[in-house]
Amino acid sequence: MKFAVVCLFAVCAIVFARPDGYTNKYDNIDVDQILHNDRLLKRYTDCLLEKNNVRCPPEATELKKVLSEVLETACEKCSEHQKEVGKKVVKYLTSNKKDIWNELKAKYDPEGKYEQKYEDTAKKEGVQV
Repeated sequence: MKFAVVCLFAVCAIVFARPDGYTNKYDNIDVDQILHNDRLLKRYTDCLLEKNNVRCPPEATELKKVLSEVLETACEKCSEHQKEVGKKVVKYLTSNKKDIWNELKAKYDPEGKYEQKYEDTAKKEGVQV
C-alpha cells in the first residue's frame, strides 16, 4: 500500500507516544464522523499539514508528535484497534478524498519511501493509490 502508514495517522490521530506503546486515550473518537464531515476533516488535515492559523485538535497535535515514528516502524506500537482505524482512514482518503491524500503524501512521504515500503500491505487491504 502506498503510504498506508499515513492512514495509520487515523490510528495515531487517536494516540500519543508512551515508552511501551501508544495510549488508548483517544480510541473512542468517532473517526467516521471526522471523515464524513468536510469541515472537521479539513481541520485535522490542515493541522497535520501545519497550515497557518489552524487550531489543532489535541489528538491531531499528539499524532504529529509520533507520526514519523509510526511511519518508520509500521505502527509497531499501535494496538490492533488503532491499526484497524488507520486502515479505515487510508481506504477512505484514497477512495474519496484523493486531494487530501496527495497533500499528506507530499508532506510525509516526499521521496516515496513509505509508498514503496507499504505497497504490498495496501494491495492486501484492497487500497489502490
